Parts: sequence; structure tokens; C-alpha cells
Amino acid sequence: MELTSDERHLLEHGKRQFPFPILGGWYTQAEVDAINASLQESMDWRIGFHGPEITQFEQEFAEYCDVKHALAVNSCGTGLDAAIHALQLGPEDEVIVPGITFKATSHCVMGVGAKVVLAEIDPATFNIDPNDVERCMTPNTRAILAVHNNGLSADVDALEDIAQRHPHPVHGPPPVLCDAARAVGAGYKGTKVGKKGAMNIFSFQTSKNMTTLGEGGMVTTDDDDYANFVNSMRSFGSALDGWGTNFRMTKLQAVAGSIQVTRLDEMNDARRQRVADFVELIEDIPGLILPIEPEGYHHVWYGYTLMFEEEWAGDPRDKFADRLIGHHGVGTWIMNASLPDYVGYMVRMGHSPEDVPVSTNAGRRLFCPAIHPLMTDEDLRYVAAAIKESMNTVASDMRLPVAVG
Repeated sequence: MELTSDERHLLEHGKRQFPFPILGGWYTQAEVDAINASLQESMDWRIGFHGPEITQFEQEFAEYCDVKHALAVNSCGTGLDAAIHALQLGPEDEVIVPGITFKATSHCVMGVGAKVVLAEIDPATFNIDPNDVERCMTPNTRAILAVHNNGLSADVDALEDIAQRHPHPVHGPPPVLCDAARAVGAGYKGTKVGKKGAMNIFSFQTSKNMTTLGEGGMVTTDDDDYANFVNSMRSFGSALDGWGTNFRMTKLQAVAGSIQVTRLDEMNDARRQRVADFVELIEDIPGLILPIEPEGYHHVWYGYTLMFEEEWAGDPRDKFADRLIGHHGVGTWIMNASLPDYVGYMVRMGHSPEDVPVSTNAGRRLFCPAIHPLMTDEDLRYVAAAIKESMNTVASDMRLPVAVG
């Protein structure tokens, strides 16, 4: 596909700087005013940084997700740790994890000494494949830790059905936990992500669709026992007189979160619109496979995951990404390669890319270009033109059978 004159003009009149977005949810004057007011109040020595703000944010987030409990933590990573600790796993216990995810999803399992079992993802959704999860089930399976990857809910109903049909001989059906770091505000079959599953663990880190001063997270559940455990563990085990540490969120983060959650749907709607506009610019590019939004799901596009055809796997994809940022200033992120393909710790623990060949292959072909709700129409046209030009150049240099120019 030849570049249009408009696309050539965009690329020839100055290199842009579009790194992969560092800030996801953006702030308005409402957040600034609320944070400043809380900071001023906290300067009173009789008040300090204690107060009802964290509980208020938890209640608001629980109402948003329609759950009984929402427990604020200082990151999704520590929330995952608390959720996994709540299962009281032993060294022979297995937790099924998707082959493609951020490393924290597996690290929380390794951290308690349990066994990670990798299941394939479905390349159409980049979420854990229920069919492969069923293949992975054994009498030692204690949990399924799914991921709502890049803004799209996993098929929680299918996973819970598998768990019911393969109960643990002592503990019963394995709970389905969900790493919801990238899916705040997403929808699944008439519910918000956070409702279905035994526990959902969210991230409010700086790049996420809503953010609480750069870090923060939330654990949601309808289960009283899980909620009591997480509540205790995040504050040195005080509530249950057991082991714990400090996973607490700060007051100012909660103040920001209370504003952000009221704006979350608005920010996600803007994100969805930008993606729809971007799709019109790239949907006819040969060699690219666009992501899908299954019926009954509400994708919030934390990352817009494109995938190349087979011949672009590995080195061609990497050269394309290098040219995209180096020549055009357009950042891209590999979210993610298969766990054994990019986490050395996984390999040292005995895992191999060959354990999950479907996921490994997809991880070597996918990329997420820089897209943000605050980008302009011209910004999107520039990114699309940069993708076309970079594909043209790499295809020509490497003599790939599929080229766009």
C-alpha cells in the first residue's frame, strides 16, 4: 500500500515525539483542588494523613464494580501477593497462569512457593484460553489466575465452569482470581470487571486508565473471608492477629482516586473513540491483524494490541519497532511476550518458551503502538503513516513476502 500525499507530508515535516503513554488517566482541576485541600488539611498536627478518605474511595469503587468489598492497596503487585496469600498454598499446589501477561502475575505465585502452570492464550483475544486451562487442570490445581489483558475481560464464566468440573480433592473447585491491572472500567456480560471471579486485583499505576498519583491498586471481592484476609495482611496482620506487612494506600492517593473513578467511564469512552478512529486509518494495511471485541464485552483498550502475520515474527517485528521509535518517534510496547520468552526468572524455574508455543508465537508477532485519548486526529494520522512507512522499509530490507509498498 502506497502512502498518500497527506501521509508523506506528515512524515516529512518533522519527527514527532509519541512515546508509549506514560500517563493513562489524566487529571483535571477537580483532582488538583481536592488533593491540595486534603494536603492543606493534613498539615494540622491533630489530623495528619489519617482520615476517612481511603474508606470513602473503597466504598465508591465497590459501588462502581457492584461488589461487597473493595480494599485499597499500594499497587496491583502487592494486591496480587495478598490475594494469593489468602489461598494458603503449599509447595505442591498449582496455579494456572496465562502464557502472556506481565511478570507480576506469575511472581505472586512463585513468591509463596507454589507452582506456576502456564496455559495458552487465545491469539484472537490475548486472554487465557479456557480450552487450554481445562487441559492444564490436575488434582493439584488450587487456583486459576486469569488476566483481563490490555482492557478486555477474560471469559470468567467459562473458567469458573471448568473449576466446578475439576474440584480439588480437599479444597473443592479452584477459585478464579483475575489480574485486572489493565482493565479498570471494562465490561463483561452486563457486569463491570471486578464483579465476577473470587477476587479481582486492579492497578492505578501511572499508565493505567485511572491513576492515583502514580501508584495504587484495589482488590475487589464478594467473599467475606477473602476480604478479611486482605484487609489484615495489608496492615501488618493486625485484624486477624497473623502475619502481614504494609500494603496500604495513602490518603492523597485515595482523594485522587475518588475523583478519577467518577471520570473513569468518560475517560474510557474517549479512549474507545480514539481507537475506533485509529482503526479506520489502519484496517486495510496488509500484514496486520487487528484485535477484536467479542459480543457482550466492553473493551477499554489499555493497550491496542496489533499482530503481524507469521512472516513478521521475531526479528522483523523488532526491526519494525526500532524504526517506528527511532525514525518516527512513535513508541510501541510489546505487551507482552510469553513469560518464558522475556522473564529470565521463569526460565531459571524450569519453564521454557516451548511450553506455550501458541503464546510464544503470538508474543513474537504483537505490538502496541502509542495511542492515548488526548491525541488529536492529526496525531493518529501520523502514527498510522509511521506504521505504514516502517512496514514498507522493513519489508523491503528483509525481502518479506508481504509488503505494503
